[in-house]
Amino acid sequence: LMGKFDPAKRKDFAVVPAQYTITPNKIYLRKETLEAYLEMRDAALLDQIDLKIASATRNFDYQKMLWNNKWTGVTFVDGKDLSKNIRNGSERFEKILEYSAAPATSRHHWGTDIDLNAAIPEYFNAGKGKEEYDWLVKNASSFGFCQTYNLKDSSRPVGYNEEKWHWSYTPLSRYLTQKYKKLINNEDIKGFLGDEYAVEKNLIN
Repeated sequence: LMGKFDPAKRKDFAVVPAQYTITPNKIYLRKETLEAYLEMRDAALLDQIDLKIASATRNFDYQKMLWNNKWTGVTFVDGKDLSKNIRNGSERFEKILEYSAAPATSRHHWGTDIDLNAAIPEYFNAGKGKEEYDWLVKNASSFGFCQTYNLKDSSRPVGYNEEKWHWSYTPLSRYLTQKYKKLINNEDIKGFLGDEYAVEKNLIN
């Protein structure tokens, strides 16, 4: 649940064939997620929509690298080095959380969630990206996928910003969400830079 495993060593995970990805790295998904994605991709191609995976399973160590790079300023956030721009640790933690899950809390740990085509909000607002998103909104649920994070509003005032690229295979992820809430505590979320703020932020909720 917290991503502390190697998907390459798990029999319930499979490698995503390279022709379906936009990354040179070898990436993995739960086998059920991969099968559902391939069915969805085939259907989308009939409508001239090409859905490729930009990111899939990310274990704890990989998520830790992404997080720590943003924390230390190796990776800029909104064009800024947060280690210099936001000195207050609690505020820096919140800023990174706008789009990145803390290690041990990412749904990408589970092998059920995929990022499609581009992790850039602007990409899906016009042109080809909008056509792809509109197709997903209309059709993805038929294959078991839902958009994980929609626009914030009164019913969802906190949490990650909208991610039009992030889709979850709900037959598995719904079950794992419930298991996570039952088995994991905020105190378990540690082992990365800034983890002293994890309990304060009530990350599980």
